[in-house]
Amino acid sequence: MSIDLIISQFSRNLFRGRRILVTGGAGFLGSWLCEALTMLGANVTCLDNLSTGRVENIIQLKNYENFKFIKADVSEYHPKGFDFIVYGASLPSPDDYVMRPVETMLPNSIGLLNCLEAARDGAGVLYMSTSEVYGDAEVIPTREDYWGRVNPVGLRSCYDESKRFGEALCMAYHRQYAVDVRIARIFNIYGPKLDPESKYARVIPRFIMQALRNEPITIHGDGMQTRSFTYVTDTVNALIRMIVNDNVRGEVVNIGSQDEVSIMDLAKMIIRLTGSSSKIIFTKARPDDPRRRCPDISKAKKLLGWEPKTSLEDGLKYTIRWFMGRLNG
Repeated sequence: MSIDLIISQFSRNLFRGRRILVTGGAGFLGSWLCEALTMLGANVTCLDNLSTGRVENIIQLKNYENFKFIKADVSEYHPKGFDFIVYGASLPSPDDYVMRPVETMLPNSIGLLNCLEAARDGAGVLYMSTSEVYGDAEVIPTREDYWGRVNPVGLRSCYDESKRFGEALCMAYHRQYAVDVRIARIFNIYGPKLDPESKYARVIPRFIMQALRNEPITIHGDGMQTRSFTYVTDTVNALIRMIVNDNVRGEVVNIGSQDEVSIMDLAKMIIRLTGSSSKIIFTKARPDDPRRRCPDISKAKKLLGWEPKTSLEDGLKYTIRWFMGRLNG
């Protein structure tokens, strides 16, 4: 499941001549989006300080004239001359942002402020928010008009609350200065380019690597907590639709899968798909870890004509194949 699958669903000249900034563009999702936008004709500038992003993720774009990489901290960068800004700079892993709370909050506050100020000259902004803004939701499936249930001073608050602030800041600029903002609340995504060796790897890459090495698969808590995982090509498809569709100006849209799965069942599926001999062990639950997470995507279907196409099993097969290639050198 390569970038070609995304490109084939749009006109090759969709973004011809448009100048697009992608912050956090060397990260997992950002790099997929950079590649898709470059292939669709945009003049793409990828901004990343490489705190979690990797040059390896964008190395295939280095010879394209319409792609440029800038290594910089978004909190110290002031964009100029862009038609559209995709704001994806963030620390996305729970283990990572709990260890680096200040670094987690600055991109979604100061960095975003810099970009919104620049957008007052007429640029559009797509803010990549997160399902984490819902916290431990009491309403499942969760619609965009649910306000969330978040601990504002807990260990996860640096991420949850900074994303909520980022959304509020976007809407403030939209209402006061008529800035064209669009907010994507992205649920758990996975696929090739996730860093398999990261100290703070997210759940799917961690489980896959443990399974491929026949190591114990470690689950935080009892494993009955649920998530809804979306394959990366489906997510990128939705984000491109949000960039081109003016019906989502000033709107918040859930981007995710409605297939809810427990972490225990996810671990069992990965063991089966890898043919692993790994056993499952349980560790202490994370503080404020949501018990369930599943989006209502009625709005995405209506406004974008979008819903995920890749099943969890198929997406895991593609991802496992990529990880096996990495292990084999």
